[in-house]
Amino acid sequence: MTENRISRWYFGGLSSSAAACLTHPLDLIKVHLQTQQEVRVRMIGMTVNVVRREGYLALYSGLSASLCRQMTYSLSRFGIYETVRDKVNRKNKGLMPFYQKVLLGAFGGGFIGTPADLVNVRFNTKLFRVPHVFLHNILHSKITEGIRKLFSGATMASTRGALVSVGQLSCYDQSKQLVLATGYLADNILTHFLASVIAGGCATILCQPLDVVKTRLMNSKVEYRSVFHCLTETAKLGPKAFYKGLVPAAIRLIPHTVFTFIFLEQLRQHFGEVVVA
Repeated sequence: MTENRISRWYFGGLSSSAAACLTHPLDLIKVHLQTQQEVRVRMIGMTVNVVRREGYLALYSGLSASLCRQMTYSLSRFGIYETVRDKVNRKNKGLMPFYQKVLLGAFGGGFIGTPADLVNVRFNTKLFRVPHVFLHNILHSKITEGIRKLFSGATMASTRGALVSVGQLSCYDQSKQLVLATGYLADNILTHFLASVIAGGCATILCQPLDVVKTRLMNSKVEYRSVFHCLTETAKLGPKAFYKGLVPAAIRLIPHTVFTFIFLEQLRQHFGEVVVA
């Protein structure tokens, strides 16, 4: 009999929040790039413009909203995925097949974090901003635009959340399983790094078109009547419009994925629940 450690349900939210603290400036620049109507400046130029206008601390504007999103959206999808996966693995005395991981990852991806995600986008694009007062912005949106506006873009956000979860959670599990199966690496930080880089790349490619549309919907007041209208208006800008901000998205999402899983694995190895197998 051997003792193994499995993640506790809240480890995903904690690790995602820690990763967000390191990658938030990249997320802010990505949102600014995606909400340009025309491509005027690139990633470096946008960063320089933000710093010149508002200073270096402006790169962390909206961090409170980002952390709230991680502790709702990421906590729920990680909690659902890892709890169900571990129970199924113990019941079947083996690892889940990849297609089941994909279905579970898609199911765990995100409607619950949509209000926090909306406020995060608006924080970053300055549609409204009260420094460090996240709840004020939620109440402002509810009072001035209605409670339904807090779920603006919920369809796209949920679909994107499903794709991100498939790319991150399912692909990370499968990549880690394949790396360990080679016999060259143990369950250590190098394995976690390699698997999370692969997962971050998969997640970026899968969700970037939906991420652009989702951001435009959440940033919209009256420009778009529906998801389809937003899609058609974005398509008029050309196919590349759906991959606007791809480089900063990859630069942001891949490191965020790497940090998230490294933190998650460290939490699991040192503070996880002990299970006798």
